[in-house]
Amino acid sequence: MNSRQITFATLMSALGLLLSVISLNIAPIFAAVGQGGAALDFSHIATFTAAIFGGPALGVIVGFISGIYAGYYFGYVMGSLGLLSLIGVPSGKALTGLTASLLYKALRVNSRSKSSTLTIPVILASYIPECIFTITYFRYLVPYFYGRVMEFMIPIVISKAWVEIFVMSLLMGALNGNNGFKDFVSRFLGAQKAAASVSKHTN
Repeated sequence: MNSRQITFATLMSALGLLLSVISLNIAPIFAAVGQGGAALDFSHIATFTAAIFGGPALGVIVGFISGIYAGYYFGYVMGSLGLLSLIGVPSGKALTGLTASLLYKALRVNSRSKSSTLTIPVILASYIPECIFTITYFRYLVPYFYGRVMEFMIPIVISKAWVEIFVMSLLMGALNGNNGFKDFVSRFLGAQKAAASVSKHTN
């Protein structure tokens, strides 16, 4: 990565952590003492921004770092899964960052005429691998490492996650159609890349 990409990744990671801290602490949904809980987490706003505008590597890096606080929160504060949560939650978010970027590039969203609208289904689809990972996490990893069943958490966590992703897909669609925002991103990723992106977008 060049210096611009490092700066952008640092900025987005900090934003993701900030969004995670704020949203998790002001929007708890469910809590079972000693078992776990669920709360809204909008750190993926930073993940998707990095993935779409910065590429797969930045999507993975920002997704993982942005998920560290959530991993700590569900592992040590609201829940008791400890290190498994601290590693598992960021890994799932990194998977979404990777998927979002790969889908965005494979479908050439930037070169299409309704790019902002097409961003919405891409963001929604990018969560599917993390969704499967989350189900696997509660169904297999938690019982394997801790010897307890937490499948009751699956519908709670998955349903709230899809609500989050839907909201963020609308936001990312709007941001992708905003030339002012893309100009802001260009300061970190280079004028040439941004110019090409702006010229391809017709909303």
